[in-house]
Amino acid sequence: MLTGRVQHELELLKRHIIVLKKVMECGPIGIMKLSLETGIPDHLVRYSLRVLEQQGLIAPSTQGAVATMSAKDAYIEFKDELERIEVMTEEIKRIGPG
Repeated sequence: MLTGRVQHELELLKRHIIVLKKVMECGPIGIMKLSLETGIPDHLVRYSLRVLEQQGLIAPSTQGAVATMSAKDAYIEFKDELERIEVMTEEIKRIGPG
């Protein structure tokens, strides 16, 4: 289906944002605690942490992941981006069948 890839990417984004928000609220926080508190399996938490670290939004510490100074700004930008995606989604709905 045409939307399968988009749905997969949105699910990934959702998970990354959940992990980032938890790190911002509770950091430093380790993988096991993140997994327990979010309900996300630890291997998926580990992947999200790696992506967030590559984006410069979190940093590792001996006590666990901590948010960087740019994390709060990025979180606000995510909300803005999601609003733009919502507008596009509404436009697509109007184009679509029936």
